[in-house]
Amino acid sequence: MTTTGEDHTGAGGGPWWWVRWRSALLDISLAAVSAVECAVEGIQFSRDAGLPVPVGMVFGLFAGVTLLLRRRWPIAVVLVSIAVTPAQMGFLMGIVGLYTLAASELPRRIIGALAGMSFVGMFIVTYVRAHQGMVRGDLAIAGGFIPFLSVTTALGMTAPPVLLGLYVGARRRLMESLRERADSLERELMLLAERAEERAEWARNEERTRIAREMHDVVAHRVSLMVVHAAALQAVARKDPEKAVKNAALVGDMGRQALTELREMLGVLRTGEGFVGRSAAASVPLAAVGAAAAAAASRAVDESLDGPCLAELEELVGQSAAAGMVVKLSVEGEVRSYASEVEQTAYRVVQEALTNVHKHAAGARTHVRLAHRSAEIAMQVENEPPPEPGSAQAARLPSGGNGLLGMKERVSALGGVFVSGPTDAGGFRVSAVIPAGAV
Repeated sequence: MTTTGEDHTGAGGGPWWWVRWRSALLDISLAAVSAVECAVEGIQFSRDAGLPVPVGMVFGLFAGVTLLLRRRWPIAVVLVSIAVTPAQMGFLMGIVGLYTLAASELPRRIIGALAGMSFVGMFIVTYVRAHQGMVRGDLAIAGGFIPFLSVTTALGMTAPPVLLGLYVGARRRLMESLRERADSLERELMLLAERAEERAEWARNEERTRIAREMHDVVAHRVSLMVVHAAALQAVARKDPEKAVKNAALVGDMGRQALTELREMLGVLRTGEGFVGRSAAASVPLAAVGAAAAAAASRAVDESLDGPCLAELEELVGQSAAAGMVVKLSVEGEVRSYASEVEQTAYRVVQEALTNVHKHAAGARTHVRLAHRSAEIAMQVENEPPPEPGSAQAARLPSGGNGLLGMKERVSALGGVFVSGPTDAGGFRVSAVIPAGAV
């Protein structure tokens, strides 16, 4: 077949083996012209062979119709044209057959062999006919000119269609290759776009999780202490005005601290680079989408607010003590500096654990332990059973159930280990170990 590629083979819209109706009409027209030509030439063949004229015409008609099969079996068409060459018929069939053969996907050795056979057949027939004509006197040429005439005629009947067919076949294969490369590139671009979209979605989810975690840590602890102090203020407002004033001042200080941290966080969100609207994102090139996704992904992991550090841990414990919690802080090992992510995570773990004590075990004795080790930092917050069951409900502190999950996510992101659960004594323990990463 002259077409290449699976798309042309399987996209048939024409009858039988034709890809298109246009190709079928062209081949039918060529076969009709070839049949008429061979039928007319069959008259002279029948006279030379001593056969009835109708026999020669029918023979030529059937030989010429063979051109109809040129796309399906080009070798058969060329062989038929070579076979009828001695009868001096089928010139159109030979030219079109050689062109189709050269433009097909058949091996070059087969094309060369058939083209050589056609050349030899045409040369011999031309040489014999010219010699006979010269002997009979029908052709007035010199005897030495016959070989030149034979070679020229054979080359003229075989070389142009073969060369043209080779050129058309090479061009068709080149176009198919370019089309396949374009399709492959389009699939790769679609795959890259899908991956970029997935990475961008992953980055957005990571950013949402990180923001939710920061908001929870900032708001939950401060507001919990404010609620505890407000409850204490309500209880002692009439009995001990001085203590009520002190509690009111603490509530104000904690509220201002919570607002300050919220402003810092919202400031980062408002001024952060890389946030674009939906309409703008639609016009961003694919490379920019990938770069933005990568930047967002790295920002979701690396970028963090200027959060607290371990040096502020004593102040954090003091705030809980001021809210009425009996809490004790103990530090083991040599105090040193750590990476900001490590210190912030350790601080948030202790902060959230103390917040949970305020929520679920108000008044319980609490122990905060911090251990500086050679390759890691460990922290533990353990509270005893509350002296008065239901005291947390008295303060009406809500719980969203995300505190422990957020602590585990923070610690796991740094390659640490987080464990939490009730103790045998009826209290609750939160423990975390984080690789040091000291600076």
